[in-house]
Amino acid sequence: MSSQSDLSMPPQPSAPVVCGALVSENNRPDDAGTIVFEGREMKEWSLHRRWDRAGRLLGEQAMHTLYGAHVVIFGLGGVGSFTAESLARTGIGRLTLVDFDRVCGTNVNRQLHAMKGTFGKFKADLMAERCSLINPEGTIIGRRAFYHAETSDDLFSDAPDFVVDAIDNVTAKVHLLKSCLERNIPVVSSMGAAGKLDPTKIQLADLSATHNDPLARAVRKIMRSQGAIGSDGHTGIRCVFSPEARHEPQSLSYDGTAGFRCICPTKENDLHSCESRNLIEGTVSYVTGVFGMMAASVVVRSLTEK
Repeated sequence: MSSQSDLSMPPQPSAPVVCGALVSENNRPDDAGTIVFEGREMKEWSLHRRWDRAGRLLGEQAMHTLYGAHVVIFGLGGVGSFTAESLARTGIGRLTLVDFDRVCGTNVNRQLHAMKGTFGKFKADLMAERCSLINPEGTIIGRRAFYHAETSDDLFSDAPDFVVDAIDNVTAKVHLLKSCLERNIPVVSSMGAAGKLDPTKIQLADLSATHNDPLARAVRKIMRSQGAIGSDGHTGIRCVFSPEARHEPQSLSYDGTAGFRCICPTKENDLHSCESRNLIEGTVSYVTGVFGMMAASVVVRSLTEK
């Protein structure tokens, strides 16, 4: 049986299990890098039977449209990992998955890539491989990167058709949303899924219409102060949010008198870590997962309803 110390000392990350589609892996000493699973070349597109049920619902032309689309997902945690898998299972032809973090033992309750054997490995690598096995015709790109002002141009260089924001760092989130608006790239943004228990309360709305969501409120305030929101308040940013009253996190027996103790393999970084947060919220997968699925639905419906 694994002990608490087993989770705080994950194995050193190794190269992902390589399937036949892996064409390149570019690693750098700072852990940044890119892993690419190139889709099987098709001389002429035709609907594969793995997409039979999606095709019968969306239609063959819509599936062709999705195959030709490029979607970038920023953040592969409890929300973004579900979005990534859902889009892979809907036949998106090119997915770029961006996350600088490695899997931590505390991710198991809500993140698809977190399980025995993956602690300490890069989330971007794991989700890229997972999605490539689901969708062998698609090109799946994993980017080990933290989105911020310095990395923005590089991460937007491959002109996506749609962006999914599943970032929980407020500064990075605001910059990403502003960048999408400036580049006229459609975006759906996940607001606060932590501290929520009831998935039936989750809603979709423009950022201006979200309510009882502290993260959305903070984002609106900063964007307004920076002139990114007009006088009418409308933003054009679709948001997944929940107005459910937040549940306070509870202390656990192994906290002792020291309080929460971070065991993340990437806690020694100056970008984003548990120890830099004022509060560690509780989460459940049936809420974060629904946030991610709703974000995926916005992408698919937007791309196919044009």
